[in-house]
Amino acid sequence: MLETSIDAPAPVRIISESIRDWIGRLGPVWVEGELSQLDDRNGSSMIFMRLKDTSSDISISVSCHRSVFNLVKPLPANARIKIFSKVNFYMGNGSLSLSAKEIYHVGIGELLARLETLKKLLAGEGLFALERKKPLPFLPKKIGLICGRNSAAMKDVVENAKRRWPAVIFEIREVAVQGAMAVAEVSDALRDLERDQEVEVIIITRGGGSFEDLLPFSEESLIRLVASLETPIVSAIGHEQDTPLLDLVADFRASTPTDAAKRVVPDIREEIESIGRLRDRIRRSIQSRIDFESAELKSLTSRPVMRDPVQLILPLIEEISLKARQSQQLISYRLELAATELNEARSQLRALSPAAVLERGYAVLQNRSGEVIRKSDQVEIDEELAVRLADGKLKVSVRSRF
Repeated sequence: MLETSIDAPAPVRIISESIRDWIGRLGPVWVEGELSQLDDRNGSSMIFMRLKDTSSDISISVSCHRSVFNLVKPLPANARIKIFSKVNFYMGNGSLSLSAKEIYHVGIGELLARLETLKKLLAGEGLFALERKKPLPFLPKKIGLICGRNSAAMKDVVENAKRRWPAVIFEIREVAVQGAMAVAEVSDALRDLERDQEVEVIIITRGGGSFEDLLPFSEESLIRLVASLETPIVSAIGHEQDTPLLDLVADFRASTPTDAAKRVVPDIREEIESIGRLRDRIRRSIQSRIDFESAELKSLTSRPVMRDPVQLILPLIEEISLKARQSQQLISYRLELAATELNEARSQLRALSPAAVLERGYAVLQNRSGEVIRKSDQVEIDEELAVRLADGKLKVSVRSRF
């Protein structure tokens, strides 16, 4: 380990040599990326190029012998390649580069196989599941649009949307939609629009393209980002033959940019016609209800009882009168029966009463304490007794016993 301090700093040469030695220990490596620049000078035995990362703006210079490059010529623009190379550090200018020993073009077959593997992985995690897809708003306050710079796809979306709903508002982000910068720029635009609280739906669009052109829309980092957003995403890549993974993770897949415009905003003419039909339906329903209630009211008012309401209560009056008469008769009968029973009870009581006996000429003797005298030996000579008659009382004195 290189020892340095503020008092004993290492010269640039020593630092450069240390970097060179450390990188030299890395050994040969396999690297994959996108061919972004190519310098093929006639007469030169060396080919120079730049290799870009497929999901960021990081790039590195690559050199190789012409004989190595000729084995893969011709390469399409923005071709994805794999190289077997040695990492070199040039002390003169402090630059880093790769020296390619072998170059291979990553073919469509291999890319398709990779996409299928990634597709299964993401599907297994539930990123494509229908239940996680968010519904599109009926009339978004603002639409986020991610598209190529000055592209026909952008014009298709905006013009068709405004034709359907003239007041629609767009927040547009023009980015690279193919090549090494596409994933980074599209991702930055998505994050930016996600932060805008007024953006209620985001459209990602481009006007189709080759399989290689659409590869950025199948990059794992972009797919995971789209799955994590709260704002509904509409994919409008416009490529029917090969479905980018963006189509699967998006909340809605539009077949074309024009179709995307039709999906995110309603047609004002159709809505006005729909409102008119609903208004007519409500008017007919209300009129039908009025007609029905009017017929019911007419039917009710045509009944005899409505013409002469007294007819409704006449039977009740007669019934009440009958019940009243019956009640009076029943009460009179009950009273007469009770009077008869009372007289009989009075007669029986009178017959059993001592007063009735007194009325027949008998009397009742009582001493001073009120005790009834039944025997002669109950009294003494000269004892005063009370005599109770049917009408009044007498006081007597005992003179003798018989």
